[in-house]
Amino acid sequence: MAAILLMARRLGRLLILMSLLAGGLAGCSALVSSTTQSFAEDLSTAILDNDDLEMIRDGAPAYLILVDTLVSRSPTDPYMLQQSAKLHSAYTAAFVMDSRRAKLLHAKAKRQALDSVCYALKNSCKLDERPYREFEAWSAQLGLKDAPIIFNLAVTWAGWVQANSDDFNAIAELARVKALMLQIARLDPAYDNGGVALYLGVLETLFPPAMGGKPEVGRQYFEQAIAASQGRNLMAKVMFAEQYARLVFNRTLHDELLEQVSGAPARAEGLTLMNTVAKEQAQRLLDSADDYF
Repeated sequence: MAAILLMARRLGRLLILMSLLAGGLAGCSALVSSTTQSFAEDLSTAILDNDDLEMIRDGAPAYLILVDTLVSRSPTDPYMLQQSAKLHSAYTAAFVMDSRRAKLLHAKAKRQALDSVCYALKNSCKLDERPYREFEAWSAQLGLKDAPIIFNLAVTWAGWVQANSDDFNAIAELARVKALMLQIARLDPAYDNGGVALYLGVLETLFPPAMGGKPEVGRQYFEQAIAASQGRNLMAKVMFAEQYARLVFNRTLHDELLEQVSGAPARAEGLTLMNTVAKEQAQRLLDSADDYF
């Protein structure tokens, strides 16, 4: 159980990044008015390019209420359902500390993400109820045009797993998350500026080799993620240090990666908020390095 809880904490930190970086829904924009779509996308961009974490934390609930209103007007609209799922998942992972409330919010996000896929893609309803082999076969036939909505589903689903890490049935659903991520990686290894590679890197380094982890495979994914963003995604280096370098006790690599993050500018289009989080995490890891190693 201790290993499961450690996995959940590591996964939770990544969700703050991944939920916000998950892209919009290609192909679904025609289902909402251009004004609504433009507003949602512009506001998401403003959040991602903001380096004031306190303001985002305080202001996010108002936006969630607004998105809920838009969803209530179009309850079968895949675009708005997915936007709501993404934002609820990100807000909860980043700012909700109460476990009971977190479970409720992540359950809502997961339900909306699954409904979004159901309404957007053929033969895609009740994915969480299908036998795993049937689910795996379904994911294997997805194409690149499906990647945005599937990536959002995988990230939101992982948030629900993290919130329910005291339930082994929930933990088992990580296999479905990984199947979705692997399919996207097969279609485009650099998808979302390396976001899918970053996520797979974390999934491969949640445990040491004796417990089924594959740290060297994880390292390859982390390096792919860094290359895909041309080093602009600072969280990729932070997770590389925390997940891989600490797992294999490589202090030199650990400090080198984190010092690069500390010395890099946070501001980068679409990445400023997450880079700000990354720089704070990098400093905490550096401060605790002597105790860890």
